[in-house]
Amino acid sequence: MQHDLIAQARTWLAEDPDPETRDELAALIDAGDTDELAARFAGTLQFGTAGLRGELGAGPMRMNRSVVIRAAAGLAAYLKAQGQEGGLVVIGYDARYKSADFARDTAAVMTGAGLRAAVLPRPLPTPVLAYAIRHLGAVAGVEVTASHNPPRDNGYKVYLGDGSQIVPPADGEIAAAIAAVGPLANVVRPEDGWETLGEEVLAAYLARTDAVLASGSPRTARTVYTAMHGVGTSVLTAAFERAGFPEPVLVTEQAEPDPAFPTVAFPNPEEPGAMDLAFATARRAAPDLIIANDPDADRCAVAVPDTSVEGGWRMLRGDEVGALLAAHLVERGASGVFAESIVSSSLLGRIAEKAGLGYEETLTGFKWIARVDGLRYGYEEALGYCVDPEGVRDKDGITAALLVAELASVLKEQGRTLLDLLDDLALAHGLHATDQLSVRVEDLSVIADAMARLREQPPTALAGLAVTSAEDLSRGTDRLPPTDGLRYQLEGARVIVRPSGTEPKLKCYLEVVVPVADAAGLPAARARGAELLAGIKRDLATAAGI
Repeated sequence: MQHDLIAQARTWLAEDPDPETRDELAALIDAGDTDELAARFAGTLQFGTAGLRGELGAGPMRMNRSVVIRAAAGLAAYLKAQGQEGGLVVIGYDARYKSADFARDTAAVMTGAGLRAAVLPRPLPTPVLAYAIRHLGAVAGVEVTASHNPPRDNGYKVYLGDGSQIVPPADGEIAAAIAAVGPLANVVRPEDGWETLGEEVLAAYLARTDAVLASGSPRTARTVYTAMHGVGTSVLTAAFERAGFPEPVLVTEQAEPDPAFPTVAFPNPEEPGAMDLAFATARRAAPDLIIANDPDADRCAVAVPDTSVEGGWRMLRGDEVGALLAAHLVERGASGVFAESIVSSSLLGRIAEKAGLGYEETLTGFKWIARVDGLRYGYEEALGYCVDPEGVRDKDGITAALLVAELASVLKEQGRTLLDLLDDLALAHGLHATDQLSVRVEDLSVIADAMARLREQPPTALAGLAVTSAEDLSRGTDRLPPTDGLRYQLEGARVIVRPSGTEPKLKCYLEVVVPVADAAGLPAARARGAELLAGIKRDLATAAGI
């Protein structure tokens, strides 16, 4: 067994094109570190509906140039099998370790396979790549990013020519084509022959961002902005300048791209501590709101002044921002379909229904939301918002930030705030309070065991609320294809449990709806909502054994 493992590692080493990972793997072989080698060679990174994502390092279970070259070769073979020989593939990348290398390797493989390749001019937000696919008439797009994952991760996200991320069966067919790639020496990789795009593609994207704003709308909201050490600063500030908003005050410590993400444990605005520097900057600058992007700027986080919380600033939940943007679009006379993932708040459906608009629920991920027929607006609770589906069929943290700033400006002119509008929505539709129980694990079997336990012994009540229905989503429903998840309906509440598709986490999404008779009843409703959410979280953790 040990001999086979060493032989497998030596075979991989012999064709690894990257001196850095070659040295790393050679050191492991020389040290006889069979435990680490076994982890690296336990299989291969699985190509799924999020593409690839994993820790950087040598071996087939890590993200590296060998894995990326194979992924690109498989994608090229798939595209050619679909009759796309000679078609254009656009490639974007963020500022993480190895991103530029992975983008260049992808361009070389596509060129060698008889496709045309064009690489974005520099590290840019993921939505710029999603826009460029349709703008340039490409047959596919690749974005090298690990979004908000830890610093040592990277990833490989694939879009097809409609500008949306891949979904079944394309993901399985691409995975099969990757598995069929032979020795790397047989993958043709010329030194040149692809195009490096100029700034005009970014200029076209920025020109399109204006479309999300109403003509003549107020643009007075003052913002503090953090790019979370990612690629958002230059694009967001350019978009705000074009639109006529006041120049955002930057969180200087986090404004420039830095793959080490030195000021945050996890470069995700939702993680504890990630927004501390933004809050500190806001306390000095006294803006109307804080806007944060994640490192590839496809997500948008919002914080608002709130004297009732310690520090005077409160992060809005993704569900709260999702409802605020929906209400703003309704007020502007939007038509079309509003859509969200099943783990997001049911408030969107109530807003759409009252406005006479179409409404759809999808599986988790913008690969599903973006495909809804007639989509006008889509969001999911993980800070993702699609406010211009004709321009970008994916979440876009830049255009979402513009729309939030417009809404804050409209309310400011009325002497009101985003919190006031949230109160209005609670009075109109009931208080929709959401929370999440999220467990990060080292051992993935913990997640499998929790799911198995819940399937075998589903809870009958949570926080004293009876469970009225329990659905195993792996069987699919009349409206949704199968997915690994569980959904519980309770009296006045809803719970969904699922493994994360991009991180080693078990995620449980909780929502309670508390009726509110009048404004005087809001504090009591909020207290009741918080009490129920805490109780559901406690009882669900016990039921799942986590």
